[in-house]
Amino acid sequence: MLVAGIGNIFLGDDGFGPEVIRRLPPDRDPAVRVTDYGIRGLHLAYDLLDGWDALVLVDAIPDRGEPGRVEVFRAESRSGAAAFDGHAMHPEAVFETVRALGGTVPPTVVVGCQVGSVEEHMGLTDPVAAAVPAAVAAVGDVLAELLARQEV
Repeated sequence: MLVAGIGNIFLGDDGFGPEVIRRLPPDRDPAVRVTDYGIRGLHLAYDLLDGWDALVLVDAIPDRGEPGRVEVFRAESRSGAAAFDGHAMHPEAVFETVRALGGTVPPTVVVGCQVGSVEEHMGLTDPVAAAVPAAVAAVGDVLAELLARQEV
């Protein structure tokens, strides 16, 4: 399983994914790889070609409610014409790139947090920073569930 933190640490709360990845405990199942991709969407797309059983994306999510609210949901990967920007991280564009390269997008779960501000500055706003421990726990829960399914 691949756990991918995505986001731009120079855009306030958009740095949520990398911060959660930084705080994940180092001792984990050897079947799990955890990586902070930042805004390196092409790097993630190429890594997804390795045939992962599942992908857990950790990201800031806009327009889904109160800032700091953590939400876990399955990502819908649709084939379409998502434009790829090598300097940004848009999951649908990454998925489209994987398909264009002949790969298959694994089942994907998003652990996201509603942003408060994505203005140019480093550091999370207080509500989003306060949500990081809950997101770390949510990633652990998602991984435990995914690993348990593999054992069946």
